[in-house]
Amino acid sequence: MAKEIKIQAGILAAAAALYIAAVILSGQVMLGNEARFFLFLAVYLVAAFESLRAIRTGLMNRKLEKEHLLMVIATVGALAVGHYAEAVAAMLLFQIGCILEAVSVDRTKRTIAKFIDIRPAFATRKEESGEVQVEPSQLEVGDIIVIKPGERVPVDAVIVSGNTSLDTKALTGEAMPDSVGPGSRIYSGSINMTGVVEAEVKKLYRDSTVSRVMELVEGAQNQKAQSEGFVRRFTRIYTPVAVLAALIIMIFPPLFITGSGWDTWIYRGMIVLIAACPTGLILSVPIAFLGGIASAARQGIVVKGGNYLEMLAKVDTFVFDKTGTLTEGVFSVTRVRPEGIERAELLEITAHVESYSNHPIAQSLMSAYGGEYDASRVENVEELPGYGISADYRGRRVHIGNLRMMEQQGLSVEQVRSIGTVIYVALEDRYAGYIVIEDSIRHNARWTMKMLRERYNAVLVMLTGDSRAAGNAVARELQMDYAYTELMPEDKLTQMEEFMQYQYEAERVACVGDGINDAPVLARADVGIAMGALGSDAAIEAADIVLMEDEISRVVDAVRIAKETVRVVSQNINFALIMKFVVLILAAAGYITMWESVFTDVGVMIISVINAAGVVKYSA
Repeated sequence: MAKEIKIQAGILAAAAALYIAAVILSGQVMLGNEARFFLFLAVYLVAAFESLRAIRTGLMNRKLEKEHLLMVIATVGALAVGHYAEAVAAMLLFQIGCILEAVSVDRTKRTIAKFIDIRPAFATRKEESGEVQVEPSQLEVGDIIVIKPGERVPVDAVIVSGNTSLDTKALTGEAMPDSVGPGSRIYSGSINMTGVVEAEVKKLYRDSTVSRVMELVEGAQNQKAQSEGFVRRFTRIYTPVAVLAALIIMIFPPLFITGSGWDTWIYRGMIVLIAACPTGLILSVPIAFLGGIASAARQGIVVKGGNYLEMLAKVDTFVFDKTGTLTEGVFSVTRVRPEGIERAELLEITAHVESYSNHPIAQSLMSAYGGEYDASRVENVEELPGYGISADYRGRRVHIGNLRMMEQQGLSVEQVRSIGTVIYVALEDRYAGYIVIEDSIRHNARWTMKMLRERYNAVLVMLTGDSRAAGNAVARELQMDYAYTELMPEDKLTQMEEFMQYQYEAERVACVGDGINDAPVLARADVGIAMGALGSDAAIEAADIVLMEDEISRVVDAVRIAKETVRVVSQNINFALIMKFVVLILAAAGYITMWESVFTDVGVMIISVINAAGVVKYSA
């Protein structure tokens, strides 16, 4: 890109020198009109070289380059009616504007790349002959890599030896380093800060977190926002109308106004054509959305497209999952009530059967059991979504789950009222007791709900499969507007459908969840936000926005960035339209010259691009 800009700048410099020489020559030497025409025509062809090439390329690709075409038509018309010097000056100013535009866009994209490109440059692989530096893409699953202080983690891996601190800010936006050691999973893009560690490769480079994130951020600009669509639709109508207006100005006044000269009105019509160029309007909108996406990436927020940023700015209803989203997802057993068996036996059975689940509740049961785990005791495991889990434990069928699970087994069990999650247990056809497991509310959940409610006037909803007592307790604590409990996965989706059915056309619904269990509602919502999804393929696939860090407060940051981006887009559109219409009126009335019209258009373009590029550095 830089080389192409230099070539264009060289051609423009030559054209400017020739223009100055032509002006001086025509002023000192008495040239006839025909000689002056050919002199300035030669200079014009050099100045208009890039525009003519752009039009030719566009026609070959069946794409009309409206800005260049309008400028060429207008300046050729000015040459035709004798405004030689002004026609060349207008083309020179236009080309200066194009170069400034290219430089601004190039610098903006370089700035974006600097902020979000966290791909490692190399990897150090441990081999029999010693340490070998290779491309990250050459690593295979199972390879042992050495990561030294100051180096980026090249691929997702698990530490096998050594201890260190990792800077994960590039991925999560969190400034506090993570302490890691043997057995810790580390993600590509993180920076090793203190000690040398060896790690086993768990994912190929193309499948690693940093590659997935970069693909999403770089591909996000292909997802066009509604504002971009509006601008393109507007220019499709606006440009032909402007051309028609220019033709009317050229033709009708000389026919109906006595004393009006054709040259004067043709010249005015050409100025209107130049004023109609929508360059600044077209360019500023996508740059602003690209800047918003980059700004979000700096905060550990991956946005899949400008359309999702624009939609998030309109969200008035936020639907939250409870466990792992509003709460820590770190459970502890607070009560054990056996029926007909010993407390230790109830914990032993429950812990062994639940160990086949990856749910955090299973980990709390294993911790409360505290004994040795024997996988051979458990067979024929069957998970029943929305109910629980069944398995054979030492030859006896065990059913563990919620109250619906007990009812499904034909057992009449009194519902336990508790703010925690109640796990009911049945052995064969006999009720064996219950265990209460409690979760704690996230430390920043209250602040997040307060900000969304007070600053953005949002409606706050909680959907959970947990018990009514546990769900309502969390909802009251966080002052949620609505809470729906004891929902199966399909019930959550049905509830989401209802919310979206009754919203107004301008309203939007966002769903915030862990990105795995809540994949259906994340996908169905206007905006799906997966939090704490570092390394989770399911989260990245299901959600429109991914919070790489397990911090619910990032939802507020995402909304701030979205609203700031949309604000800048709106500013650019309004500013460009107002200036366009003012210049068009002045041009039609004959109050501005051709070069003044071009100068104004270039100014609008540069101001819009600078304003849009400012979003890149916006910090939530």
